[in-house]
Amino acid sequence: MALREETERETGTPPPTATLGVGMVGYAFMGAAHSQGWRTAGHVFDMPVRPALAAICGRDRTAVEAAAARHGWAAAETDWRALIARDDVQLVDICTPGDSHAEIAIAALEAGKHVLCEKPLANTVAEAEAMAQAAERAAARGQVAIVGFNYRKVPALTHARAMIEEGRLGRLRHVRATYLQDWLVDPESPLTWRLERERAGSGALGDLGAHIVDLAQYLAGEPLVGVSAVSETFVRERPVPAGAAAGLPGAADGTARGAVTVDDATLFTGRLASGALASFEATRMAAGRKNALRLEINGERGSIAFDLERLNELSFHDHTEPPTSAGFRRILVTEPQHPYLEAWWPPGHGLGYEHTFVHQARDVVRTIVEGRAPVPSFADGLQVQRVLAAVEESAAKNSVHTPVPF
Repeated sequence: MALREETERETGTPPPTATLGVGMVGYAFMGAAHSQGWRTAGHVFDMPVRPALAAICGRDRTAVEAAAARHGWAAAETDWRALIARDDVQLVDICTPGDSHAEIAIAALEAGKHVLCEKPLANTVAEAEAMAQAAERAAARGQVAIVGFNYRKVPALTHARAMIEEGRLGRLRHVRATYLQDWLVDPESPLTWRLERERAGSGALGDLGAHIVDLAQYLAGEPLVGVSAVSETFVRERPVPAGAAAGLPGAADGTARGAVTVDDATLFTGRLASGALASFEATRMAAGRKNALRLEINGERGSIAFDLERLNELSFHDHTEPPTSAGFRRILVTEPQHPYLEAWWPPGHGLGYEHTFVHQARDVVRTIVEGRAPVPSFADGLQVQRVLAAVEESAAKNSVHTPVPF
């Protein structure tokens, strides 16, 4: 995929500067976060090419034009097909609900574009398989397809992965992962698209569980091969939002109620390929927990723990030390030798959630320019989708152990 060259005549700058034109579909929460990443990456890191915010797309003309102005996009479109067709777009960034991921991603890849797609990759295994196959065909043409598992880009988690690869924990025995939020505790919270299976695919499982499944497999360096699950929908009807945002007829007065068709909470156990055991909990009904993602990995030689609410830190226990001095200690992941931190602030000056999207943008650009294999790839996204499907199957069959293909 050739990158656009801006000449001195076009820009007034003496040396040619290569740009990667980005087109984004979607402009809400994830659209804002991805915009921050694309807008900032070139100002922080030495980038081989400059991301150019070419166009952003959404169905509401007024809203998408406002988003373009707010986030620095050069143009706005109301049809994603028109965005894909633009000559100034070389990469399509998909930040829409899961029901549209497959159609947009496959069309973009077939049009010769690179693709970044938000997680989970799709709503079904069949859709994810079609996307992974399209990505494989596109790779033969030099295109890149990446899944937006942004928590891989937290420096502390990238560092944890390196420590595990170095053998600091030895053979792994346990992985524990929880992701707890509370924004649905109130039964009068409105029925958003995230509560509709046809749009979201699943509830807490896909929204939060996809992250911790990916992180568990990423940190362990191996896949889950079987799961046993339970899930529950605690509030089965919610008020439909008034106005057009509801997407349902007869809801303008805000009194209508609609069915919640996804899980509020899902818990499951699993086994990794090496035989290590794993446990997972994903819920949007944990009162008092805002964005509590926690992981702990135990091995024969030590343990590592991470808490997203303290995302510049790791807790590490070296079990080879004498028991009189051994114990968990804090590793402050803010040194320039730590992943991504060579370009940021002096030691001790922590980063935040938004920086994961800056790191993601940097990695996507470098992957394209350097011709590296994409990570996390659509194949990685497909593997997570297979785990999610196995979890749903197990929960529907009274927690029966369900194998995960890999």
